[in-house]
Amino acid sequence: MIAPSSIFKNFLGNSPLWYKYAIIFFLVLNPILFFIDPFVAGWCLVCEFIFTLAMALKCYPLQPGGLLAMEAVVIGMTHPEHIKEEIMANFEVILLLMFMVAGIYFMKQLLLYAFTKLLIVVRSKRTLSLAFCLSAAFLSAFLDALTVIAVIISVSVGFYGVYHKVASGYTFDDDVNDIYCDEKITTNKQILEHFRSFLRSLLMHAGVGSALGGVMTMVGEPQNLIIADKASWHFGEFVLRVAPVSVPVLLCGAVTCYLLERYRLFGYGDPLPRRVWAILARFNTEQDKKMTDQDRAKLVIQALAGIWLVIGLAFHLADVGIIGLTIIIICTSFCGIIDEHSIGESFKESLPFTALLVVFFSIVAVIVDLKLFEPIIKYVLAADTDSQLGLFYIFNGLLSMISDNVFVGTVYINEAFHALKENIITREQFDLISVAINTGTNLPSVATPNGQAAFLFLLTSSFAPLVRLSYGRMVYMALPYTIVLSLVGFASLKLFLPTLTSLMTDWGWLIIR
Repeated sequence: MIAPSSIFKNFLGNSPLWYKYAIIFFLVLNPILFFIDPFVAGWCLVCEFIFTLAMALKCYPLQPGGLLAMEAVVIGMTHPEHIKEEIMANFEVILLLMFMVAGIYFMKQLLLYAFTKLLIVVRSKRTLSLAFCLSAAFLSAFLDALTVIAVIISVSVGFYGVYHKVASGYTFDDDVNDIYCDEKITTNKQILEHFRSFLRSLLMHAGVGSALGGVMTMVGEPQNLIIADKASWHFGEFVLRVAPVSVPVLLCGAVTCYLLERYRLFGYGDPLPRRVWAILARFNTEQDKKMTDQDRAKLVIQALAGIWLVIGLAFHLADVGIIGLTIIIICTSFCGIIDEHSIGESFKESLPFTALLVVFFSIVAVIVDLKLFEPIIKYVLAADTDSQLGLFYIFNGLLSMISDNVFVGTVYINEAFHALKENIITREQFDLISVAINTGTNLPSVATPNGQAAFLFLLTSSFAPLVRLSYGRMVYMALPYTIVLSLVGFASLKLFLPTLTSLMTDWGWLIIR
């Protein structure tokens, strides 16, 4: 007979006792609440799932979140067929996670080489932070934000690994260093903490940069494509229609980045420690000396793969995940990586998060089936024309902070499109509302990791614990950006959007439908 205590010890492994009790309490509470009031039970489930995300460093959210989602299906909050529909509707994102993140893994050698040069040449932390923020914004305007974050994580892991190896007493050539073990670091722990802070700030600047760029084009975020399709906007028209909001936000975001570093606010401002810089510079020199023609050929292949990546994604020559698969094939074929174990290493980072995302889609299915957002949507559509823009922006922003911004944007644009078809709103108002939905889902959602898949990927990555990047710390470090981006976005929407849209229409830049 197996003792219940043994089962309880195995339940959620080494997570704290209070955490185990909390999850058990949720599992007992939800069926009771669902029997009393399904609407309240649905919102409780959403809050509980957010709790599991917030406690990601205590226990990976897949297990507790998955148990909550499974129970939701069993008690009738949603059904497996609807979950499948949500998964298929977001299949591009799943393919991206499976193949694109793995593809970036095989470009790590080139990325580490290029960014090490940048880190050595640019000694100013403010300049470096702006470079990371703006380059992430530029890339996210043409690539998916998840891809951009995967690149930044890959580079950061490379930097961290180089210093950690030397600080642990090994040489650059040793292949025995475990970056998750600090036991051999005895004299450099304070420097390591400063280095972690330095990397944390770069990751957050890049993460916010991906949101700044992602809002600007129809390919920047998945929901942008859906909005552009409903509004019948092409690439150029999308850029022009969103520009009255996105451009002021980008400029203010860059200023915020500089000020945070200048005045060392909200956990930003730690420079690269001199000893770390010296180690990276020595690593760069040694790598240059030891580089053979075969190594240079690998860098050329990875660079060509990178060019194909940008062109393929910018012109939508194939789905993001399919392009990621081609990157894997090109890099492994021409860089001599042919054994299954080496290829399998590339999938370790992305597959747990892919599974978590499927659980997240289960929660989204509950939100849809229980109509949790319906009262808010009805309230916004019932408002007068002058108030609608601001309300769409505000409620999109608030909901995107707690739910997936792709889901929120899709729900709202579908409702707005339905209102257009029913002649509840005019075509001109629909175009303005579409911009409000786009900016509302993209900008305030930087507040928490829940809203943006790229932020959630960063939080749940194996690198986040290494640099002590928890849910709470991400929210805290994102706070100044959240305030600036949200307020500037709202002000631009109210002050600039209607006027500049009218002017661009008069100039013939925009089409009247």
